[in-house]
Amino acid sequence: MSDLNSPLTGKTALVTGGGGGLGRAFCVELARQGARVAVLSRRKESAEKGVKAVLDAGGNALALTADVTNTSEVEQARDELESVWGPVNVLVNAAGGHQIGAVTALTHWDASPPPTSGPATFFDLDDGALRAVSDLNFMGTVIPTRIFGRSMAAAGGGTVVNISSMSADRPMTKGMGYAAAKASVDNFTRWLAVHLAPANIRVNAIAPGFFLTDQNRPLLIAEDGGWTERANRILDHIPQGRLGEPEELNGALAWLVNDEAARYVTGTVVCVDGGFSAYKGV
Repeated sequence: MSDLNSPLTGKTALVTGGGGGLGRAFCVELARQGARVAVLSRRKESAEKGVKAVLDAGGNALALTADVTNTSEVEQARDELESVWGPVNVLVNAAGGHQIGAVTALTHWDASPPPTSGPATFFDLDDGALRAVSDLNFMGTVIPTRIFGRSMAAAGGGTVVNISSMSADRPMTKGMGYAAAKASVDNFTRWLAVHLAPANIRVNAIAPGFFLTDQNRPLLIAEDGGWTERANRILDHIPQGRLGEPEELNGALAWLVNDEAARYVTGTVVCVDGGFSAYKGV
């Protein structure tokens, strides 16, 4: 899949959430860059999907299972990985998501909201769902970085790429919990880049715009196969006029993990959104 001149030849990369749509694309790209790829997911079947994608592309992969919010499980995954390949050189924190209880049914507050199947407004959001979304997106980035990053520092350096969202900077209506958690990821990325610079560890983030995934498909695709009303509003605010493809994040990833091309790049958040964040709607 790669040759001796590939940037990551001889290196080990780990992708959390590597069984998801975006995560699988990251795994395949890292393998294309020459890395051995550890695919970490909460469910074994999901991790194996990521491994299959890498193997089908001619790469070398290993499936690991752990809940990224559970320190002991992530430590066990680290021990398993290091017994096979040694410490990671590249960590991509792609695990994330939202819960319906942390998403408002209405775009704006209404004194007399109609009946809905979920929280109507901010005042109705579920505390447990908000905590779960924060744990998954924020602590699910912090915990793997702390555990795998310790080995990176001891080995003399490495690269961390966190997966944020353009909603961290421009929160979307309804999704307050997810946007706030991703804003925490951005802040953490910048803080950690400063903290770990003496350890020769670069820390950056990629902020995807709207990409069609299994998670958001029900929100964007109508029963007849066309776009939902919300999807059309989104498309109206994307200058390129379309949603992104998972592979279109790979260029940013390949740059950030390349220690030659991006050796002076740390503490930055790269937005990949078709111009969404640049367009004000007027």
